[in-house]
Amino acid sequence: MKDLQNKVAVITGAAEGIGKALAQAAAARGMKLVLADISAERLQATVSEFEQQGVAVLGVVTDVAKESAIQHLADQAYARFGAVHLLINNAGVAVAKSAWETTAQDWEWVMGVNLYGVTHALRIFVPRMLAQDEEAHIVNTASMAGMISAPALAAYNVSKFGVVTLTEGLYHDLTLRQSKIGVSVLCPSWVNTRIVESERNRDAEQRTKVETLEKVSAKTSAAIMKAVENGLAPETVAEQVMQAVLANQFYILTHADSLPAVNVRAQDILQGRQPSLLPI
Repeated sequence: MKDLQNKVAVITGAAEGIGKALAQAAAARGMKLVLADISAERLQATVSEFEQQGVAVLGVVTDVAKESAIQHLADQAYARFGAVHLLINNAGVAVAKSAWETTAQDWEWVMGVNLYGVTHALRIFVPRMLAQDEEAHIVNTASMAGMISAPALAAYNVSKFGVVTLTEGLYHDLTLRQSKIGVSVLCPSWVNTRIVESERNRDAEQRTKVETLEKVSAKTSAAIMKAVENGLAPETVAEQVMQAVLANQFYILTHADSLPAVNVRAQDILQGRQPSLLPI
């Protein structure tokens, strides 16, 4: 996409963190906004901020794990603005547990938001975006955990690897059809958001009790929290994403020091080595 002025952006997980920063970056380029989030209170506060700035904005409370909620989001977006030009599937959650500590409920929750939230959106939005026959773009938020297999993030890793390969396949599907829709996958390393507190949106009885984790998982979880605290500002990531959309760049790796780790993993595979323990 070369011109974003007066175009429409739909962003999930938009009430805070990377999602809110993406909305700010899109609005700064003259885009109209459809913002989705599971938290009605935070979403309303974010929508109000944009309204006070004179931005054309619509907020839709959305649980992306539910297909019906994504259908409602799309219906509301098209009813209000008539088109969608930038779809950013950004909503995400995480639990820090080893593979054997991750419960069935953990898997359902993480995969439901991180992976199925994206598949629902593609199934519902892409046919309408194709029918528009206009320049458009889709950004799916994965993670460096979709490129590198980190410890104590079993469900998160699987969901984000899934988003990466899903987005690569989407790119091929659209390219073979000579569509006007560009595609990017966002793979950030540590960003200063509340991702480590994502279980706040989960049923209380299913939330992880840190004291029940075995020692290595608990230590790794604490290290992840520290890395997130010291992470990149969401606004920096948002600018990288918008530049990638304008340049039709597929892979968006936010941290230059992540690139050598991707190469090491590739060499592990090509040389038949055991997996290296790599920083994300």
